[in-house]
Amino acid sequence: MHRPPPRRRRLPSAIALLLSAAVLTSPALVAAPAHAADRGTGFGTWAPLSSTGWHGSMRVGDVHTYCIHPGLPLATGPTTDQGVRTYADGMSPQQLVSINHLVTTYGQTDDPVQAASVGWAVKAIADRDTTLHSWGYQGDSFREAIDYIMRRASPENSLAIQERAEQYLAEAAAVRVPRVGGTLTLTVHPDDPTQGTVVADVDPDARGALRLEGAVFGDTGLSERSDVVAGVAYPILAPPPVDTDGRPYTVRVRGTFSVRSAAVRLFTTPGQQESAGPAEPQRFTLAAEDATARPVRFSPRIQTFARIQEGRFIDDVEFTSGEGVWPRHADGSFVRLRARADVYRTGAFPAESAEIPAGLTPVAQLELTTSPDIGPGTYTASTGPLPGPGVYSAVWRIERADQEVATLAHLPTRYVWVERFATPSQTEQLAPPAPAPTPTPVSTPAPVAPPAAAPPTAALAATGLTAGDVGTAGGLAASAIAAGLIALVIARRRVAGRV
Repeated sequence: MHRPPPRRRRLPSAIALLLSAAVLTSPALVAAPAHAADRGTGFGTWAPLSSTGWHGSMRVGDVHTYCIHPGLPLATGPTTDQGVRTYADGMSPQQLVSINHLVTTYGQTDDPVQAASVGWAVKAIADRDTTLHSWGYQGDSFREAIDYIMRRASPENSLAIQERAEQYLAEAAAVRVPRVGGTLTLTVHPDDPTQGTVVADVDPDARGALRLEGAVFGDTGLSERSDVVAGVAYPILAPPPVDTDGRPYTVRVRGTFSVRSAAVRLFTTPGQQESAGPAEPQRFTLAAEDATARPVRFSPRIQTFARIQEGRFIDDVEFTSGEGVWPRHADGSFVRLRARADVYRTGAFPAESAEIPAGLTPVAQLELTTSPDIGPGTYTASTGPLPGPGVYSAVWRIERADQEVATLAHLPTRYVWVERFATPSQTEQLAPPAPAPTPTPVSTPAPVAPPAAAPPTAALAATGLTAGDVGTAGGLAASAIAAGLIALVIARRRVAGRV
């Protein structure tokens, strides 16, 4: 004969008030219309009261449910689905998560042995004492209490049900109450801001998925991944955005996780059993972003064009970035970069090389720092007066150790860029001055006595000629006399020839 049902446990009034408020404010807890529970899977008598009882599941729609009020009449009347509840008859979260584990993992079955085993384990979790003693058993052994009943309901299956129910009970006791919620953490590699990890601090049994914004997972190249578990550092790659103007950038991540619910899907039947069905995993979302924006890293380069002017070495230095982007600070100003050069002198044009020849020491230095308003571009530096004639070559270098603190994050660790020695555009000659011309000796002529003064010219009477006119006339007369003499000689020769 079925023993009278035990008194129902009552919740403290304060807890009951809070739970009532939760029911009223949660739309997920609105009760569904009542339907009669059907016989599920198991052994015994399907009736509210019987000498053997029913040991297995009740079926409400397509859900197998299990009694959580041992001793009360079987729920064969109109049954209402109360939805997922994080409380039921004052049971603790541990009881609820253990019951939910069993009815979810093993309870949705058509195997009567398995269903009966789940039924015994669930009742023992809900109220062990009543479960053991409701049918007249007086001892304290779980296995003996099962056999006390099952030898009448299904003796051939009693041993199997005892063993499996005991196994289920131990397994359920080991299920922890899950932690709902958690945190996501993004890390940045100290030597490379384009690398890092994302870690989920969630319940060890939680499973979820992550979606990155501004990064991809290092092992897949994708921005999403599933089967994310707690505590695993998933590598990520976070290059600067394609359309970056060089400002720091931020990586973000969102995660969706689920854990086993410390709750049951509660079914109630007025005056009869309450039963538990499986509650879906509890889901929650998390989000995070970089604690500090990631700096844009770059590999600065310089190209130089030298000349010597007015005895000084003058260099036009063009600053560029190997990545094509010059980084900026958050306020938009360009990162400042310092470059230095040593100037060497040789006696002839040296061969270009990656190394500075041994024994050479600098004779001058050059230095430039880019402007935060200009950033990349061409800057000019010059030395003081050079020490003398020769071939001069400047070798520029950019070293991380030379930079101001605000620039360090934008350069790779131990970054150094050094120009080749004697690069043609960096090599100029300062020629010695041309020698002074040698003066040509000039002979001094002997002094010339001044001409004697001409005697005064006498006036010719009544000629009307000047002394110059007289000289001219004399010349003409002399010419005429000479011509006459020549004609006379010719004539005599002709006469002599006829004799």
